[in-house]
Amino acid sequence: MWQIAVDSQVLDANSSYAYLLWCRDFGATSVVAEIDGDIAGFVTGYLRPDAPEVVFVWQVAVNHAFRGRGVGVAMLDHLVNCAAEQGISILETTVSPDNEASVAMFASLARRRGARMSRESLFAPEDFPDGHEPEDLYRISPLGNSGDHITEDHR
Repeated sequence: MWQIAVDSQVLDANSSYAYLLWCRDFGATSVVAEIDGDIAGFVTGYLRPDAPEVVFVWQVAVNHAFRGRGVGVAMLDHLVNCAAEQGISILETTVSPDNEASVAMFASLARRRGARMSRESLFAPEDFPDGHEPEDLYRISPLGNSGDHITEDHR
């Protein structure tokens, strides 16, 4: 997972130790995809302690060798299906404003589930000590529904 994050050149790569702990402590809200014995990608997520009906997706990453095969979408669908079975009704994630591919992937997820997707500013550049881009918060709900209709709010 760590190597895929580093190789992505777009994700904030955490330490290798952090990914090991993540797998141990948040395995129920994360997904690792394996294809022919190789790690094809991962989704890391967790339940928000102050909002247990919300699964927060921290990172979605696909190994370069497996891009273009729908691996990221399949992992998100798996995570959302498992979350909905547990009564989790909202997915949150943050995306920097210039990451159109991630926004499109989450919008597609919302459309497929007949859910509403909203966006609001969460962290401004000055909130970060290291020159990080701003991060917008996206919320998709309700997760339990499926269908082809979506209403997007972009404030």
